[in-house]
Amino acid sequence: MRTKSFFAITYYALMTLLVLASNALGYQNERYWNKLRAEMVEVAVKKAGVKDPRVLKSVAETRRHEFVPRKMLDRAYLDAGVPIGFKQTISSPFIVAYMTETLDPQPTDRVLEIGTGSGYQAAILSPLVKEVYSIEIVKPLGLRAAKVLKKLKYKNITTKIGDGYLGWEEHAPFDKIIVTCSPEDIPKPLVDQLKEGGMIVVPIGERHQQTLYQMIKKDGKMVQKSLRPTLFVAMTGTAEDNRKIKPDPANPVLLNGSFEDGLDENGFVKAWYYQRQLTKVDTGNIPEGQSYVQFDNRVPGQHAHLMQAIAVDGKQVPVVSLSAMVATVNVIQGLYPQDMADVVLTFYNENQKDVSTTYLGPLTGTSDWQLLAKQVRVPHSAKMAIVRIGLFGATGVAKFDDVRLGVPVKEQE
Repeated sequence: MRTKSFFAITYYALMTLLVLASNALGYQNERYWNKLRAEMVEVAVKKAGVKDPRVLKSVAETRRHEFVPRKMLDRAYLDAGVPIGFKQTISSPFIVAYMTETLDPQPTDRVLEIGTGSGYQAAILSPLVKEVYSIEIVKPLGLRAAKVLKKLKYKNITTKIGDGYLGWEEHAPFDKIIVTCSPEDIPKPLVDQLKEGGMIVVPIGERHQQTLYQMIKKDGKMVQKSLRPTLFVAMTGTAEDNRKIKPDPANPVLLNGSFEDGLDENGFVKAWYYQRQLTKVDTGNIPEGQSYVQFDNRVPGQHAHLMQAIAVDGKQVPVVSLSAMVATVNVIQGLYPQDMADVVLTFYNENQKDVSTTYLGPLTGTSDWQLLAKQVRVPHSAKMAIVRIGLFGATGVAKFDDVRLGVPVKEQE
């Protein structure tokens, strides 16, 4: 039987089983949570490339399960975004750790966080800096986060309810600013409230096509460095009112599915994100165009994937077509049945909760290029879809080309 775990890999299945077993037996004690957290840090954070020992220590000691809703405890230590209500999420442990490392937090820093959310990012920063000031526009979330942070005795975190686009002028200037939601462009008030020589880490872009940037203020201007494609919830309030490009959920289309657009300046496949263990291969001997992507994994349970989000409204789009050309070389199932090569489509509602998942596979063994295709009914509550391709816990080599998602022709007529 196939499961619906967020990434459908061994690590997530193991974490979920441990939590469910603990719930059933009633021994969710500190030692138990510490074990889950240590596994998360080792597999999802350290092996994924985060190296700063101070950051790793903070992630290892921060009680992530305290920051997720009780009904989501089974996802607390997965390397995945978790819905926390009000159309918001707590970012994956890797992304939180990666952004924190990029921010280069110093003991004397005064940091402004835009988007308190659950309070988890502020908690990670707390032992690494002098002061954290955090703003949340959604009042119930901000109040809940403040309550959790107080309960856990974080003394150097100050929170407020407000529009993060405007910053927090009362406590400016700041040494660092971290933005955990995505505006279309950097808000000017944040630039004004940053010290000369200070840094902003922020995801910038369209609703489902964003790039994470590191920006340094030099002579009053922001010098930016792109880091990697990513996906965050959109910044609301003034930022959303000013957004010029908005998605078209009535016409979902997957971008760069033939991988002909090449790589960005940092070696990431354009329009896709959360790239792990991937090689882009350029050759004419393939089903579509000149390029395809190849995943090669030798460690059972290890990540090897690409993802892309697409806006889709289930009230306007009843069915989508999903297809891909796939070839495999000696793909071996991992420790669990869901550890396969696959193409996965998951729909999410407006609260970021997954409502259905469809698989085109699974694939094991060795096979030449073959077409996988399926028409998929869109749940009425769907507002977003995420397509995932890769080796989900399996070992071997998997190749993907001409990945497509769209409305079938007969549905368009």
